[in-house]
Amino acid sequence: MDRIFSGVQPTGNLHLGNYLGAVRNWVRLQNQYECVFCLVDMHAITLWQDPAALRAHTREVAAAMLAAGVDAEKHILFHQSANPNHAELAWIFNCVARIGWLNRMTQFKDKAGKNRENASVGLYAYPNLMSADILLYKATHVPVGEDQKQHLELARDTAQKFNNDYGVEFFPQPEPLILGAGTRIMSLRDGTKKMSKSDDSDYSRINMTDDADTIALKFRKAKTDPDALPETEAGLEGRPEAANLLGIWAALSDTSRAEAVARFAGRAFSEFKKELTDLAVTVLAPINGEMKRTLSDPAQIDAILKRGAQRAHALSAPIMDEVKDIVGFLK
Repeated sequence: MDRIFSGVQPTGNLHLGNYLGAVRNWVRLQNQYECVFCLVDMHAITLWQDPAALRAHTREVAAAMLAAGVDAEKHILFHQSANPNHAELAWIFNCVARIGWLNRMTQFKDKAGKNRENASVGLYAYPNLMSADILLYKATHVPVGEDQKQHLELARDTAQKFNNDYGVEFFPQPEPLILGAGTRIMSLRDGTKKMSKSDDSDYSRINMTDDADTIALKFRKAKTDPDALPETEAGLEGRPEAANLLGIWAALSDTSRAEAVARFAGRAFSEFKKELTDLAVTVLAPINGEMKRTLSDPAQIDAILKRGAQRAHALSAPIMDEVKDIVGFLK
């Protein structure tokens, strides 16, 4: 069976964009692939994290994934730092990947901003750790959003260069999986920006921990424009907030945005928002309730992650041993 690797940073509560763009798809892919799901806490510390908050967020994100339907018995769910093979392979890839490749990574430029000289080495080199995450398990497929395709290309380039440098056919060329209508959910306050945990305004996103009243309030306050909803998809041109809200409805209802446009054509935003809120609460409330139940027993979450880490290491250790042999390290 083909193998998926996918990870999420535990740097805050998961939000609707994470759920529709990633977690829901992971749940659905479990019947088609062998899955390795990772809470990438090593990636998280490329920007400073409060240690207590990082531990809490790691448990919260694990709880959200379990509540959404990730099967930690059939598949592997663990936190990255619990398997040292990730760091070992990342260092080898630091010696395989080229500086020019990293200089082209647009996410580093976005995250470092104008203060690039003061950014951490980890933030600069983390695409090599991402390559290691994927290739450590010889993953054949990686679910990615459009903004992560560049990093997957780097993993493919690194795999190819490693194979060429050492005259082996060892690492596969992982393929991207770009799935569904909800792959890119935008901010409720600015339809041109991606929904993000790091946005200063909590009203910019629907958190997986939000209750029904909070979801309703956030959708009521979501930015719109003065016109009614368009009659056709072409009418969404230049209307990013309308496009985003209709896209959210389409993703939550498992339909296309074209179907959403047809359903709400000509209607007022206020009327549409009520239906969108009802749909969001219907989908998210059961997950929210199960997440709260799971979080009430942090020891159980820790036990699940520990078992997952043991299984992840059992899978990666033989691969890492072969890598060391190929590179020429003494056993």
